[in-house]
Parts: sequence; C-alpha cells; structure tokens
Amino acid sequence: MSALSFLKESIFADDYAVQKGLLQSLDPRIKTVSFLLFLVSVLLAKNISVLLALYGLCLLLTYSSNIRLGFFLKRTLLFIPLFSLVIAVPALFSFFTPGDPLVSVKIAGLNIIITRQGLSGAILFVARVTTAVSFVVLLSITTKHFALLRVLRIFRIPQLFVMTLGMCYRYLYLFVEIVENTYRAMKSRIGTAVHYKKGQNIVAWNIALLWQRSYSLNEQVYNAMISRGYTGEVRLLNDGTVKLRDWIWLVGVVILFTVMCF
Repeated sequence: MSALSFLKESIFADDYAVQKGLLQSLDPRIKTVSFLLFLVSVLLAKNISVLLALYGLCLLLTYSSNIRLGFFLKRTLLFIPLFSLVIAVPALFSFFTPGDPLVSVKIAGLNIIITRQGLSGAILFVARVTTAVSFVVLLSITTKHFALLRVLRIFRIPQLFVMTLGMCYRYLYLFVEIVENTYRAMKSRIGTAVHYKKGQNIVAWNIALLWQRSYSLNEQVYNAMISRGYTGEVRLLNDGTVKLRDWIWLVGVVILFTVMCF
C-alpha cells in the first residue's frame, strides 16, 4: 500500500499545479519553452559548477512554487539518478577511463585504479542526469496535465503520441485504484497471516483477474471518451493569454541561458 501511495503521489500530483506559486502563475507555453532552455543548458554544461548552479536554481524555483522540498527530492533523487550512478561506476576505473591515478587498490593480484578523470566524468554525468530529471519533474508538477498535453500539440507533437499519453495517464489512475481496492479487499478477508503457498495462489489468481479487468477497463475508458466527443485533440476551456510577466520571465531565462552556454 505504501508503494501504491508513493506511485499515486508521484504521478498524480495535480494538487501542486493549482496552488499559488511562481511557476503556477506562468503561462504553460512560456513555461515549457523556458524549461526546454534549462534542459539544453544542462546538456551543454561541461562544468560541475554550472550544473550545481542550475540544480540550485531548480530547488529555488521549487521553493518559490510552494512545493515541499522533501516531496520533490524523494521524486527526483530516486530511480533514474540512482540508475545513472550505477552506470557511471565503471567509468571510475582506469580500464575504461585512463588518466591520473587517484586511488589504487590491489584485489586478488589485480591492481584496480580509480582515475581523477574517471571520477570527474562520473560526477558530471550523475549531476547532469539529476538536474535534468529535476527540471522535468518540476515542470510536470507545476503544470496541469491537460495544459501540458495542449502545449505538446502547440509544438506540433503528433496527435497520436499526445492521445496515447493522455489515455495512459487516465488509465494509470484507474489501474492504481483497482490494485489498491483489490489489496484492501484481500486484507479485509484473509488478514495478514497467510501460508506462503496459499498466498502465492491468491497472488496468481489476482494477477490474472487484474489483467482481465484491465483489458476490459481499457476498452470501457476509450469508448467512454469517444461517446463524449473525444477526437484525440486536447481542448481547454480557456487557453489563456500570455501576459507581460510571462514575457519578462522568458527574457530572463534567455539571458541566463546565453550567459551559461556562451
């Protein structure tokens, strides 16, 4: 249940998108363009100090948008950054990154050397991934889901991709609810003290039932959307207008992008 709660809070965090904050007050189109510039800055950065400055800016924007730092950090420092750390570990050693020896250890007659260049490259890689993921998560948290899909269509992202993304988002919410209700029903009927063989049978049957219900629910969700006039195009009641503060924000981001990249 705790894993499901974490998944729901991570994916369906629209409560933060309607709060009063710096990023929430910006037009979604201007905000998306500015975050794309942030991501390009992260990808082009070759200095760890620049990446740390961008990450600090991301945390400052998080705080200015009334988002709890604990909530944000748990969703940005897990999964992808940790996976990138595992990928970066081999780059530490002289086998893959020759250079100036920093640490030398002999194990079973094999001389293992960690180079200064390897350590620098690994730190730069992990910092780049962490900063990029943080900006993407911050954009998704502070922007309503439908508004973000609308922005994708404005930027000429293919309609099929946007439609699939929107349907997956709706279906994931229903899928998580089914899993949560199924677990609660099992717990209320059999409790927690179950023999492992019986538990395996229960889990197997529930996996099969969940797959069947998911397939049926997928068809029902799609048919319900079609019956309500859904054509695959994202439409909002109010597309909004770009205000002066949005242009000021974009100009500031462009200036920052120019300074960091050039």
